[in-house]
Amino acid sequence: MTTRHFLPVLLLAPVLLAAFAPARPTAAPDANLSKIKLPAGFTISYFAQGVKSARELAVGPDGTVYVGTKDDKVYALPDRNKDGRADEVVTVATGLNAPNGVAVRNGALYVAEINRILRYDNIATRLRQKPKPAVVYDKLPNKDWHGYRYIAFGPDGKLYVPVGAPCNSCLPEEPIYGTINRLNADGTGLEVFAQGVRNTVGFDWSPQDKALWFTDNGRDMLGDNLPADELNRAANAGLHFGFPYFFAGDVPDPQLSKGRSADTYQKPARKLGPHVAALGMKFYTGKQFPAQYRNQILIPEHGSWNRSSKIGYRIMLVKLDATGKQATSYEPFAEGWLQGQKPWGRPVCLLVLPDGSLLVSDDQNDAVYRISYKG
Repeated sequence: MTTRHFLPVLLLAPVLLAAFAPARPTAAPDANLSKIKLPAGFTISYFAQGVKSARELAVGPDGTVYVGTKDDKVYALPDRNKDGRADEVVTVATGLNAPNGVAVRNGALYVAEINRILRYDNIATRLRQKPKPAVVYDKLPNKDWHGYRYIAFGPDGKLYVPVGAPCNSCLPEEPIYGTINRLNADGTGLEVFAQGVRNTVGFDWSPQDKALWFTDNGRDMLGDNLPADELNRAANAGLHFGFPYFFAGDVPDPQLSKGRSADTYQKPARKLGPHVAALGMKFYTGKQFPAQYRNQILIPEHGSWNRSSKIGYRIMLVKLDATGKQATSYEPFAEGWLQGQKPWGRPVCLLVLPDGSLLVSDDQNDAVYRISYKG
């Protein structure tokens, strides 16, 4: 028999093999993501996985997302085809001291370690080169307790960086503790913007009046329900928000508040849940979500660590009045990272992408999620 006679059999072979071969399994929906409850019309998906200890997020002009961590690395997540999922996870830098904070300005990536701020110039063209950074500022305290730095450039062009208290509650040994500071982009001109801030790891500016809003974590060891975490508003520099004398506006420190009045200090714009660990808040400034979300505040709550019954592990929505100055409500937006008393994830920081979708980092599940709205 010639080869020509075998040809029909050869052509049919793949069909016959496929008919008798076991079916290829289809990808099942992620079991964890299916637990997340969102308002009608919203969906959540993975933007990236395998992003170890993912913390603060920033986006570059080309759409590349940068991720700080509480580990020693900084990552880049390019999405070149704009399909809502990162193409890959690129390690930009390694060997750093808990580089939690990231911000992008004029094509440069700013990274905040515990003790210093670095700058990686022309980062978009150097992702894979492990570029050597310039040191912007290296005089931040080098203490781990509340040492994660969250950074962002304000409407005034200055870089804002907090320095948390080196304790649960104490009189800080140096004036820089318990503050939010700002400095010029070149590292000069450091000044205190706000005082009495125990530990903020998230802030943003109102798109309406440019006031700074920030979360602040209350002290521990006063019981399950005291004090509340805080959402604060600073319309100008020089305000004192109470630490270490008062928490949530009216909860006195048992030792340090003696002889002082709570009325001396700035009250929270909104009390949040007790010990929820409210972190990287953002104003929703995109156009993808329905109109009622625009210019409102979304707050990821990392979750309680020593409360007898865990709370948090969710994203909350704080609605503001028409002036943008008064908080009128506080309600869940996304929840389900806590199942019973077992968390499978801990949301940390938020980022509004140019297309209006919302990214969420998770340092327990080593992931970045994307929340989108299709109606």
